[in-house]
Amino acid sequence: MTQSRQPDIRRPLTLRDVSEACGVSEMTVSRVLRNRDDVSPATREKVQNAARSLGYVPNKIAGGLASQQVNLVAVIVPSLSNMVFPEVLSGISHALDETGLQPVFGVTGYSADKEEEVLYEMLSWRPSGAIIAGLEHTDASRAMLENSGIPIVEIMDSDGSAIDSVVGISHRGAGRQMAEAIVAAGYTRIGFLGSTMAADHRARKRMEGLTEGLAEHGLALVDTELYSGGSALKKGREMTEAILSRNPDLDFLYYSNDMIGAGGLLYCLEKGYDIPEKLGMAGFNGVDFLDGLPMQLATIDACRYEIGVQAANLIAGKDTGGIIGGHRIELTPQLKHGDTIRKS
Repeated sequence: MTQSRQPDIRRPLTLRDVSEACGVSEMTVSRVLRNRDDVSPATREKVQNAARSLGYVPNKIAGGLASQQVNLVAVIVPSLSNMVFPEVLSGISHALDETGLQPVFGVTGYSADKEEEVLYEMLSWRPSGAIIAGLEHTDASRAMLENSGIPIVEIMDSDGSAIDSVVGISHRGAGRQMAEAIVAAGYTRIGFLGSTMAADHRARKRMEGLTEGLAEHGLALVDTELYSGGSALKKGREMTEAILSRNPDLDFLYYSNDMIGAGGLLYCLEKGYDIPEKLGMAGFNGVDFLDGLPMQLATIDACRYEIGVQAANLIAGKDTGGIIGGHRIELTPQLKHGDTIRKS
């Protein structure tokens, strides 16, 4: 694990900032943002555009508390049905125990626009901090986060620049780590199975790292099979059947997550594939349900629980010398060979 800190000083935006940006009075800005109907459409549009561009979020706390923050921590993740994120949330909840801070969860469904909506609503209640999955956001979301005036921790990914603090792993590094294991075991015809890359930035980075790592050994992906929607065992089976039907001589399948990898493993065992001698397989995340499979699927432990704990500790100011903000913590993912990669 590596940890570094960069100083960061921010203040929350005010009505005056919006007023100065659009050239109307603070009272008019307030009327627009409270949805009063005594403002012309042109002025309303001017104010709304300025507020969105700046990242200003109105304060929904009652007047007596308007200058204060509440003891809530906004936690925004792509999914609760995916087995990955509940473990992250568990780490956050555990670390916030007895701190006086309470996590409140929002779900984006891997949609950048939905993330923007959830973030706007959560920040309007002036939480004491925010934990948000990923480093990629819309311009409006980024502006809201940058100007919130509270500690922000982006989690799960360290491949990129952070708004404030970041806790995660290098997904490109994880992809390269898997490439090295594949090459060391003697596999040469590799297929990649994963989600469509537009929404799942971390899967895209793992694929890029895998491709870069293979290229260093003169290898390239033979085929890819991509899907959209939630991960499922059934989907993994279908994808595996499709890619092996097109390319029956593939000797390694790398899945972007353990769920579709487990489905692929079950399919291949039913069809009598010689695993791992003739066909190697690996997933990603290191989820607990892999322990119940007939064979142990190779995977990379993505440090999910520890990411949650570390992120919550930063929000709560634990083990930071009293300094909140500007921290960078990169955890080291662990490769588990399981039973589905040949012994090199």
